[in-house]
Amino acid sequence: MKNRSLLPALFMLALAAPQADAGDLIGTVVARGKEESGSGGDKYASRKFKFVERVEYESLRDFVVSIEGATPAGVSVATPPAVVTQKGAVFSPRILPIVVGTTVEWPNDDDIFHNVFSISEAKEFDLGLYKNPEKRQVTFNRAGRVDVLCSIHTQMSAVVLVLENPFFAKSDERGSYAITGLPAGEYTVRAWHERLPGMRRKVTVPATGAVRLDIVLGPGGTPEPAGTAR
Repeated sequence: MKNRSLLPALFMLALAAPQADAGDLIGTVVARGKEESGSGGDKYASRKFKFVERVEYESLRDFVVSIEGATPAGVSVATPPAVVTQKGAVFSPRILPIVVGTTVEWPNDDDIFHNVFSISEAKEFDLGLYKNPEKRQVTFNRAGRVDVLCSIHTQMSAVVLVLENPFFAKSDERGSYAITGLPAGEYTVRAWHERLPGMRRKVTVPATGAVRLDIVLGPGGTPEPAGTAR
């Protein structure tokens, strides 16, 4: 299912307590490199950097936009289980944002063994060896980034981004996102990508309607305002 990774977040927001004064946060989040200036030319074309990976900023996907801080008062949070499948020796989805307290199932749809594990500070676990049709699961009770690997297949990697509240969204293929049903007020918004420095912005959400916030990460992005906490 194409939007399978969005279902847990949408389901949680649907079950949140109705808000009389609530608006939406919409926009786009993309990455942009810094344009080369002067006569230096393409540095990656030089012999020195010939074999260094070139970051194609414009092609980056899977950004996560979230509201920082605890869940606003009066909002109830549901934590339906999420799923990350293992198929063709690939985790899908590879980037999974969830709210604290969510249980993630890790079905192995391959006919070979996998060993899902993490040594991240936010969650350390090791599910051991198993294959189809067995399923194993992990509950994430602490906010933070959890890097997930397979001890057998080094090319397999995923990131579970555990967030403090259910107001978050993962961008689609065009970089668009929408966080709906936010109680009216001022918030700090965080834009995240696994390979780039994050960015924070202040935004005021109206009691009705939507406020738009477009974000550009990467060297060609807009610097954070002075004094913004990281």
